[in-house]
Amino acid sequence: MLTGKAECVEATLGGAAFHSESLTIPAPSVMRLSRYVRVPYRHAVPMTRAGVLRRDGRRCAYCGKRADTIDHVIPRSRGGAHAWDNCVAACRTCNSRKADRLIEELGWALAVPPRAPDRAAGGILVLAVEPLPSWEPWLGERAA
Repeated sequence: MLTGKAECVEATLGGAAFHSESLTIPAPSVMRLSRYVRVPYRHAVPMTRAGVLRRDGRRCAYCGKRADTIDHVIPRSRGGAHAWDNCVAACRTCNSRKADRLIEELGWALAVPPRAPDRAAGGILVLAVEPLPSWEPWLGERAA
């Protein structure tokens, strides 16, 4: 908005605003680009801790409890990669019990094998929250 690339179509409810010493800008709820801004194309969804937890629904892949960390199915000390298809969400208890062993050594099994999300699913992971009611006129039927 400051550089003129976008304009505020609808401000947030409650009159929230961004303030500087000489300028006040309403906090936008809906923005419109006034000119095209090229966004670099990503071939793959980058692998992050938050992404793995989101992909697995914050549930431990081993016991189903709430997960707060990630675990490498094939430990890195045994040549496992730090990649989507080798990382799962895990609770601290299971992560500690598994340590640097393979799940076959413990007699454990994964209900769902880990995999990399496809490019389309990357957006779904990020947009998994419910859209604001003020966005409905611009989202149309796609959001439903």
